[in-house]
Parts: sequence; C-alpha cells; structure tokens
Amino acid sequence: MNPYVDLSQLTMDFPTPKGPFRALEKVNLKIQKGEFISLIGHSGCGKSTVLNIIAGLYQATQGAVVLEGKEVTDPGPERAVVFQNHSLFPWLTAYENIEIAVKQVFKGKKSKAEIKQWVEHNLALAHMSHAAHKYPSELSGGMKQRIGIARALAMEPKVLLMDEPFGALDALTRAHLQDSLMEIQTELNNTVVMITHDVDEAVLLSDRIVMMTNGPAATIGEVLDINLERPRDRLTLASDAQYNAYRAAVLRFLHQKQSNPALAQSRPSPDRPSAENPEAVDEAA
Repeated sequence: MNPYVDLSQLTMDFPTPKGPFRALEKVNLKIQKGEFISLIGHSGCGKSTVLNIIAGLYQATQGAVVLEGKEVTDPGPERAVVFQNHSLFPWLTAYENIEIAVKQVFKGKKSKAEIKQWVEHNLALAHMSHAAHKYPSELSGGMKQRIGIARALAMEPKVLLMDEPFGALDALTRAHLQDSLMEIQTELNNTVVMITHDVDEAVLLSDRIVMMTNGPAATIGEVLDINLERPRDRLTLASDAQYNAYRAAVLRFLHQKQSNPALAQSRPSPDRPSAENPEAVDEAA
C-alpha cells in the first residue's frame, strides 16, 4: 500500500554565523490515510521542524515530503496547522474567524448559504455553536483553541498538523479537548500529525508514536505502534496493563535519550513493549 504522506530522507540545515546547523538528519516516515501520529522527544529534537516541512513552511535541505503522490513545496489548504497559540483574529467573532478561512478555501465553490451551513457545522463539531457570535476576548483559552481547531477542520484539510495544541491549557480543559479531538477524528477519519510533550496524551490519542532522538542532526529513534481499541476512555485505560506498558516504553526511551543518547538511538523498537518496573521509569523521567 502506498503511503498517504511519505517523508523521505528529510535533512534540514539552518544557516548560522558559524556555518550550517544540521537540525534533522535523514528522517523517514510513511503515514497512512486516517492515521493519528504523535511526534515526541526532548526540546530541540526537531519536532516542529518536521511539522513545518510537512506544512510547506520550511523547505528541506535534502529529501522530500510527498502527499498523495505530489511533492510538498509550499503551504496549502490541504494541510491545516493548529498552533499552541490559537492565532484568532481579535476583531472577528468566532463565526467570522471560521468564515474567513472557508471563504478563502472555497471561493467560487460554495454559495453564501452553503458557506453559512458549513461554518455552523464545524462550530457544532467543536461544541462551540453557543459562542458563535463572541469575540476571542470573551472566550476562555480552551474555547479559543476549539475555534482554532474548528477553523482548521472547516478547510477540509487532507492532513491536520497540530503543534502542541493543548500545551498552554489547564489539565481539565486539556482532557476535554483531547476527548473532543478523538470524537472528531473518529467521525472524519482525518490524518493527523501532532507534536506533544505529554506521554499520556500521545498514548491516548495515537495510532503510532514517533520518538525523536536529541539534536543536532536529530532523527527518528523509535516508532511505537499503539494497538488499543477505539473509542478510548481515559479512565478505563488508566488501569489497563497494555496502556501502561506503552506509556512505560515511551518514558524509557525519553529517559535513556537524556541519560545515554547512544543507547536510546541503538535500541530496536519493541513489537510489544514491556511494562517491567514502570514505576522506576516514571521516577527517572
């Protein structure tokens, strides 16, 4: 089966006064349609660089990103990005923030009535219909992020790119948005690539977790398949042995990457991670 998104030999150099800085080294990843992929690793490991190359915001020094057989060379509406900062226009209402994106993407393709219906549909999808006519200053952080997600979804992207979308939120709001994202992804079968520093979030949401080695010249250290039934319930999974084994495997990689980078990079990906002594891993991480 041909991959939906194919990252091939991605290498990225940034110019500095002392010469090129190699941020990424030969990153290879094949993503299937409808997959939820999480990128995780220590700060400075190149996660955002990978995301920005997929988005077309950066051009790789070497290698390429191919989406449905076509090389990505610049930004496009088929790849919507949700950042940690909601990036809403403060002078527009929630409805208008979504409408402006819809008009841009579907200009000449949807009638005025169809645009209105589509904006309202995406507001409902994000559980924000009640706040359609409120301005960003009248919304909480979680509500703003819901609007940002609704705006991205309204563009009907082939790939939804998320850069720590819940990182600035409190734990309860974060949990609610994670649940909403799982509902939306189940309904729409979006292909999602998300950056996170939260191990529990990665295991809860993902089909695969891509663990990055430390920079410079960061690359993929391990890819962990998450074989948990969907829909997923966080309370049930909290006591699930397999869930905790996956969690321990990610924590182990991150800890070993910090204390012994060569060891973490050389370890083979386990077919089934071990839950051996996960408490010790938690403490160390």
